[in-house]
Amino acid sequence: MAARVHAGPELGDGFRPVSGMDRAENLVRLQRKQFDLLVIGGGATGAGVALDAATRGLSVALVERDDFASGTSSRSTKLVHGGVRYLEAALTQFDRAQFHLVREALAERAILLRIAPHLVHPLRTVVPAYSPVQAIFYRVGLWLYDRAAGKAAIGRSHFLSRKKMLASFPRLRRRGLVGGVAYYDGQFDDARMAIALLVTAARAGAAIVNRAEITSLLQNAGRIAGGCVYDRLSGRTFEVRARAVVNATGPGSDALRRMENPDAAPLLAPSRGTHLAFDRTWAPRGDGLLIPKTSDGRVLFLLPWQGCSIAGTTDIATEPSPSPEPSNGEIDYLLGQLGEWLEQAPDRAAVRATWAGLRPLIAANAVRTADVVREHHVEVGPKGLVTIAGGKWTTYRLMAEETVDRAIQTAALTAHDPCRTRDLVLAGAEGFHEQWAEALAARHHLDGDIADHLAQAYGALAENLLAESGGNGTRRLAGNHPYIEAEVGWARRHEMAITADDVLARRTRLAFLDAAAAVAARPRVEELLAAPD
Repeated sequence: MAARVHAGPELGDGFRPVSGMDRAENLVRLQRKQFDLLVIGGGATGAGVALDAATRGLSVALVERDDFASGTSSRSTKLVHGGVRYLEAALTQFDRAQFHLVREALAERAILLRIAPHLVHPLRTVVPAYSPVQAIFYRVGLWLYDRAAGKAAIGRSHFLSRKKMLASFPRLRRRGLVGGVAYYDGQFDDARMAIALLVTAARAGAAIVNRAEITSLLQNAGRIAGGCVYDRLSGRTFEVRARAVVNATGPGSDALRRMENPDAAPLLAPSRGTHLAFDRTWAPRGDGLLIPKTSDGRVLFLLPWQGCSIAGTTDIATEPSPSPEPSNGEIDYLLGQLGEWLEQAPDRAAVRATWAGLRPLIAANAVRTADVVREHHVEVGPKGLVTIAGGKWTTYRLMAEETVDRAIQTAALTAHDPCRTRDLVLAGAEGFHEQWAEALAARHHLDGDIADHLAQAYGALAENLLAESGGNGTRRLAGNHPYIEAEVGWARRHEMAITADDVLARRTRLAFLDAAAAVAARPRVEELLAAPD
């Protein structure tokens, strides 16, 4: 158990109210008024669109069929990045579009580090070189990556000696290793980022509801004018009226497009990416490892995350599914590829958890899914449905800005303010500072790892969470993992968590890191969810 910390700076004015995420209240709002914008989909893009629109002064409703970020948006590689492999393609194929995508994403990376400093952190990543030519090639490429970032660079890439490479990753294959190159990107908690966006949007007035499924689109004078909603908890059906509707359903985009136009040609060619979780010893020094070229020409990451290590990802063409699962072949593939680069490969027994997510790749670019640029596409259908598809987490904000611009233009909406999300800090970032974990530990007598987790997951709102628990919620949910009981009640009251899976997989990340621990914690989580306030 981590040592206690007994000193640190004052918490300042970080105690902030949370409002707007009351599901019952929002259900009433959805049925009683007409909105400027109805957003369908509660993942990264939908949450970003809702926040952008609400902070421009538009009235906004958002409905999510399942739980927030329960699909693609909680199942990423946890990187906020420009895409080093896109830069390689830009250079080797003289592709200006790829280079533009990298610069665009690096600019967005800087914005996310600024507006959500508790959730997004710099991460040094190392690339091993097994010949001097490789070392020079990687150094030049990553120097160009720094140049593409310009003033938004997190840190400068640099050579690493063989000794320093092995200090960073002691299990790295030694034979032929001459050194490597280190570079910097961002890392984040994707599901908690989605929750922060939604809470911020709710504070701005958006009416947000999960487990509310669109069964059909409403029309008025031949234009899309809202949606028929099925409340999956009560079994009731009702209508939400809106002047414009945004389809932000990720891999489900084509299904919703066909509600507007049954003959709509497919826009997406989804692929499935699988990740594995191990204990922290596989990335023991806090650096990430980029395997630059696997046997089939992909890149692979081995990263520290949430006190553990994660590896990924695969890229397999697939059909849309609400609950994609890793195949045995994908798990074996990842273990085998790690074995090519490490002295001793992790085996099945080392795998603590697995997950798979779908990437909503644009079909028009698909030659093979491993080569597809993760660029986004905004489309307006024949009856006015605005669809945003493609993209990646790093560029969610830019995608949302462009989508709201298009919705305003399409439906002649009146926005009272311009886009504000470039500088608008997210819930939890107000008053947050780098020593927040130390302050929490000292004030609430927390173990260091718990304080670190609370600071990074909730930012300044961690003080609210602990205050609400009255000092009785600091018991751990599972083993040595830093998640605590107070988070369950907080998730239910302020983040619309309903089931144990909502808490274990997305409000905390236990199910993504340690499947056995999540199973063991489930009864207690269910008990806490059912407890009266």
